[in-house]
Amino acid sequence: MLKLSKSRPHPVLNWKYYDLERPDDYQLITSDPLGFFSRQRDKTIIDEAQQFPDLFTVLRNVIDQDRNANGRFLLTGSSSPEIVKGLSESLAGRIATVELWPFKMVEFYEKPLPSIYNLLIDSTTSLAQLSELETNISISQIYEHWLLGGYPEPRIKGQVNPLFHGLWMDEYFADYIRRDIQRLFPRINTHNFRRFIQSLSYHSGKIINQSVIARALEVSSVTAKEYLEILHGTFVWRNLRSFEKNSLKKVQKMPKGFFRDQGILHHLLKLDDRDRLLVHPAAGASFESFVIEEIIRGFQCTLKAGIDFNFYRTRDKSEIDLIVDGPFGLIPIEVKLGTKLNQRMLGPLKTFLKETGARFGLFVNNSEKIEIVADKIIQIPAVYF
Repeated sequence: MLKLSKSRPHPVLNWKYYDLERPDDYQLITSDPLGFFSRQRDKTIIDEAQQFPDLFTVLRNVIDQDRNANGRFLLTGSSSPEIVKGLSESLAGRIATVELWPFKMVEFYEKPLPSIYNLLIDSTTSLAQLSELETNISISQIYEHWLLGGYPEPRIKGQVNPLFHGLWMDEYFADYIRRDIQRLFPRINTHNFRRFIQSLSYHSGKIINQSVIARALEVSSVTAKEYLEILHGTFVWRNLRSFEKNSLKKVQKMPKGFFRDQGILHHLLKLDDRDRLLVHPAAGASFESFVIEEIIRGFQCTLKAGIDFNFYRTRDKSEIDLIVDGPFGLIPIEVKLGTKLNQRMLGPLKTFLKETGARFGLFVNNSEKIEIVADKIIQIPAVYF
């Protein structure tokens, strides 16, 4: 969620800022919304917009009075059912929705978006061009960001006081369940929901069998599915759907999922040290999830429309971690934590490329250099993403 200074106007943006969790701002806007917008017709930020769902209907009329004026209002808030419904029903065609993630790795280290993404969305890019990529991220930085995650406050303040990171994570979950989940889903059993989150730490990065998790927690499969959808809808968890466009193979249709920020996962697993993480059984799946999320965010940063992200697994256990499907074609991507590669690891990529006609596949790991390792397959170290 975007948080800005409470000052009005904002000293940098020169915008007026209102927070609907502040009683005075809430009263000002909700008591006479039409009057409010008659005074504030431009450069207006309204935070926690989900607190007043009727805001969207009022704002639609205000926008329609001058459709040629763009970028006048900025609404921020959580992904509650109210705000999603309000945006889709009242402001369709009148608003652009931007999801605010935790820091992407290059963002935290104040580096530009890696050039690989603009190359990948170009259907004319060759393996030779990918071979010439450069990076300004070090291997130690990628390990640090993987371990700690990208939430801004604990990462920034944790640089001065390392203990702050763990304390912030504890409060994050308490606040997330107490403040967001109880408010958005008042009938939810918060005790079971908390146990469900903890249980998912052992399933993150894997095929999700909701029935197995439900039995372990003594809840119904319907409840487990509902909890998973809530976590996905509130951006804590990502459900990655299976790629089903390949008619030559029978694919496994159960979803794969993972915590979108690996700092959350590692906190739940009580892993606060890189060496302990690297020898933990969850290390491989965690690193794969980290790289997948970094890649998804990178593609989204290009603003290229029509891109879907899936994973691929057939019933004979042939698996590829990420399939990027866009106007530029299909890009299968396999991710490994290690530095070494053998030809056996490339089997699923080779088969997928042959059956789909995709231009090339990527093998992402922690090797030292970019290298073409097979016909139409290139190895690219994770530091390039």
